[in-house]
Amino acid sequence: MPLYPKPASLLIDQLSKLPGIGKATAQRLAFFILKSDNQDNIILANAIKEIKEKIRFCKDCGIMAESEVCSICLDHSRDSSLICVVEEPQDIYSFEKTNSFKGRYHVLGGVLSPLDGIGPDELNLESLYNRIKGGMEVILATNPSVEGDTTCLYLSQKLEKLGVTVTRLARGIPVGSDLEYMDELTLVRAMEGRTSI
Repeated sequence: MPLYPKPASLLIDQLSKLPGIGKATAQRLAFFILKSDNQDNIILANAIKEIKEKIRFCKDCGIMAESEVCSICLDHSRDSSLICVVEEPQDIYSFEKTNSFKGRYHVLGGVLSPLDGIGPDELNLESLYNRIKGGMEVILATNPSVEGDTTCLYLSQKLEKLGVTVTRLARGIPVGSDLEYMDELTLVRAMEGRTSI
């Protein structure tokens, strides 16, 4: 005999497929939805339906957009000679919240990971190369992981041949932390990336 009725089991299975949601969290969410007001559930269902029907990825940079080209790419006040390359669309929002970067973006759709079968052909690289013009600066803003570093090394070698300046996000000690708690690699990177005052 199944533990939950079929509709509840189906919802729990679907919720547990979401990133960061395990079976226990999926069960809590399913019970929350069951106890919620019908109107709230209809709004949630419509929001999921609308995002699938109305949102696409910008053909130029890869961020979420309601039309073929996103508002960032259409903004002529942004510096088109500066492209920040990120792993996933949600990474762009981290930069946009700071309101400090005024260039354009490019989403790779992942990082190189030969063990997972992800090579250059699986990433959004051709459209990046097509956007590049001599004299531009390309900022590589992948995560500080083995795969992120591998992707940066690969891209820097390819991009430098196209006549652009390639930079990488600085890495080091987070604001508000203590040196005694930093790992060796973080301290080494902080020392290598030091700047003048």
